[in-house]
Amino acid sequence: MSIDTNGTDTVSDEQTDEILEEIERRRTLRGPAAVLVALIGISFSAFQMWIAARGRQFGGTLPVIGEFQFISLQQLQVNAIHVTFALVLAFLLFPASEGDGFVARRLGRIPPTVRDRLGADHAVSRAIARLADGVRWAVVDPERDRITPLDVALIVLALWPAYYITTEFDEIRSLPIIGIENASAVHELYPWLEPLVAPLASLGLPVDFPVAYFLGIVGILLVLEATRRTLGAVLMALVASFIVYARLGYMIPSDSPIGALAIQVIEWDDIVYNLWYTVEAGVFSTPVSVSVRFIYIFILFGAFLEMSGAGKWFIDLAYSMTGTRKGGPAKASVVSSGFMGMLSGSSIANTVTTGAFTIPLMKRSGYSPEFSGAVESSASSGGQILPPVMGAVAFLMVQLIGEPYSNIIIAATIPALAFFFGMWVMVHFEAVKGGIGGIPRAELPDVSTAIRTGWFYLIPLVLLVYFLVIARFSINRAGWYTIVTITALIAVVAAYNERTRVPLLGSIAALYLAHAAALASYGVGLGGAIQVSLGLESASAAYSVRDAAVAAASDLGLIAILVSLAVILTGPRRDAPLLELDEAVDDAASTTATMIDRPALARNTGYRFGAFILKSMDSGARTATTVVVAVAAAGVVPGVISVSGLGPNLAALINTVSGGSMLMLLVLTGLASIIFGMGMPTTAMYIILIAMLGGPIEDMGVWLVAAHLFVLYFGLMADVTPPVAVAAFAGAGVAKADELKTASIAFLLSLNKILVPFAFVFSPGIVLARKVNGEWGLIGWSDVADVGFFLPEVVVPVIGMFVGVYALGVTIIGYQYSAVDSTRRALYAVASILLMVPEIPLLVVEGALAMAGLSVGLTGVWMTVSLRLLGLAILASLSYRNYSRLPDEQSDPAAPTAGNA
Repeated sequence: MSIDTNGTDTVSDEQTDEILEEIERRRTLRGPAAVLVALIGISFSAFQMWIAARGRQFGGTLPVIGEFQFISLQQLQVNAIHVTFALVLAFLLFPASEGDGFVARRLGRIPPTVRDRLGADHAVSRAIARLADGVRWAVVDPERDRITPLDVALIVLALWPAYYITTEFDEIRSLPIIGIENASAVHELYPWLEPLVAPLASLGLPVDFPVAYFLGIVGILLVLEATRRTLGAVLMALVASFIVYARLGYMIPSDSPIGALAIQVIEWDDIVYNLWYTVEAGVFSTPVSVSVRFIYIFILFGAFLEMSGAGKWFIDLAYSMTGTRKGGPAKASVVSSGFMGMLSGSSIANTVTTGAFTIPLMKRSGYSPEFSGAVESSASSGGQILPPVMGAVAFLMVQLIGEPYSNIIIAATIPALAFFFGMWVMVHFEAVKGGIGGIPRAELPDVSTAIRTGWFYLIPLVLLVYFLVIARFSINRAGWYTIVTITALIAVVAAYNERTRVPLLGSIAALYLAHAAALASYGVGLGGAIQVSLGLESASAAYSVRDAAVAAASDLGLIAILVSLAVILTGPRRDAPLLELDEAVDDAASTTATMIDRPALARNTGYRFGAFILKSMDSGARTATTVVVAVAAAGVVPGVISVSGLGPNLAALINTVSGGSMLMLLVLTGLASIIFGMGMPTTAMYIILIAMLGGPIEDMGVWLVAAHLFVLYFGLMADVTPPVAVAAFAGAGVAKADELKTASIAFLLSLNKILVPFAFVFSPGIVLARKVNGEWGLIGWSDVADVGFFLPEVVVPVIGMFVGVYALGVTIIGYQYSAVDSTRRALYAVASILLMVPEIPLLVVEGALAMAGLSVGLTGVWMTVSLRLLGLAILASLSYRNYSRLPDEQSDPAAPTAGNA
């Protein structure tokens, strides 16, 4: 089913890992350290899977014994454990220093300076040299391949606050009453430490401190350090500055230009309490709660789907359908990278992993290395605007906005399609411009064969949409069921072959029917029915036949897993012709089998299935680590805004700076999103910017969903915007291309992410929204029947957006049917703006007239429709002139044309 690369300049898995680790500055661990990280990651995923499946109660049900419960956790406790897992993994996976940073370089100059002044044999020189060696051993990891003593110390410190929150929750509940400064002291909480504490305290040393206060400070500092390691010093400094501002913001003079930022005096104890011990504000607030409930489980869902081999299959399917066309490899990259980017939620990771396959094929077909890397990075970053998953940001929106999940993905669909349509158009024009063809059909999988051998990979996605939109399950429950579905599918595929298919599928069907019959007869499942028949349990109220069938269907995944495992165990060396797991799973199976001195196990189907589950859990945890640290740090910003009462003042300041202009406010928001988003995960950028800018945009009358999507689109632009452009640089690394040139091309290819959000903010019909009686909501069938609304407010803007995206593609590539000179490219750009966002020139004219003392409203519906028609006329005229420049043989309808898209 794989594509023949035919000696293409391919990128090996090792090179892919090296590129990703270099960009993310992640460690490459071997031996026991790697095993430790994997075990912690698997434990993290297991904890989150339990939360998704059973909630915060940890217990179960056993025959005869009945129900039992170990512990019931509060939301703060769950959030603390969640963040602690991420902190521990962050300290293990990311080094504190590689010895090449600003501080390390300057400290490194001290020993040679002292040696030059005092001599190498001087006692001070030797002492400083030994001290420097000790610090370097304890802190610095230049090769990114070992865990340092500092990491161990920080891990121990990270466990302490979580332990305190879990075991001393009654005291935490009392902190608002007694005050954090009056919490239990060290000797009171840990009497066994009193022999050590008492002598030191008698000497005047502040060692008998309130534990809650101390651990709150430690926890916040550890989050800042983990943020610095995983996400860089910029985000760490931003979050730290907000904490300092919470304490010193009262010193801002109220009559200064930034007097609106002045706040009341807040003491450190209040700051620490609010940022660490509540779920309403600070580190453990809404962003982390959303991560616990929604984000992690869908990161895990993406990991399970990727490790199952779905990513490779989807790439193959995209190439089989588009690979032979003009620029087919790039078109396939747009489709497959968008799909995988939607699931992974990481522009960088998706650019590297998917790009390792797509970029060499694009280069082979004739695209330049820079263009190939740019296409992959632009499409990968765009995946996070693509429903139904949207890189898990959709689930943050559900919590922050309060809109149903179905409303958000419906609103996001048309703009996302417009972006990918624009990408498709641009790679096609580039292919026509460069005479780039496709891949020979003989080297591509057959479409029907690809669909027949991997159609089951689509089942989890279809079920996900069903669970969320039709069945209206909770988001975490839907995520859990889709993970079970993937696991069950792979179990069945692992057990399936010509000999086993009848007993395998027959047994699953038989057990399902028996389970449903038990529910319909006894009101309990098959296991419970057996106990009832033996007199060990009593029957419950019987289900109706329909309800029994539905209830049994919820256990169908577990039934399939158990039956499949039984079949696998009876013949572990049987062939599994449909099983094509990700290479990372097979590598993990091979490595672990070798470690236990049983290399033959790597070919055992049951062992491979176990490796698939554990590798998926490990991979999900590693991916989630950065996201969890990001949301924990980002939660400080809205926490400070909430605790300090800054919100209304900040909104007033922003409105003052924007001059009350919607256009200026959106421009400032877009610029801030790009700047703050540089080098920052999408989730962190989104949380921080919505906290600061979401209110003012809403006050302008914009639908909240559109406002949040606007911030998301511009934040994703940061991934491909020089000089940071982390996703584009990752694409350049895979393509072996010039980084800055790749980033510049990726920025141009992503310009749709700038115009499309302006389009749907000014024309809410694009996101299928309408304001009725002062309330925003999605349009319904009655709105569709209202032709006077639906045609000018929905149909015309949507068509204008897609046609405008087409014109923008011509502008960027400089080619349509033939080359487009710079003057005509400017006209294509004008046509694009008039078609997509005619409000921009109209608002500029309004502003100019207002400065002249004339107050005129120009942005009415019919005025915008007229400008769209003007833009369409300009585009049609330019297109006709461009087509007429073709040589006669190219314009001959009987001849092959460049439009074979």
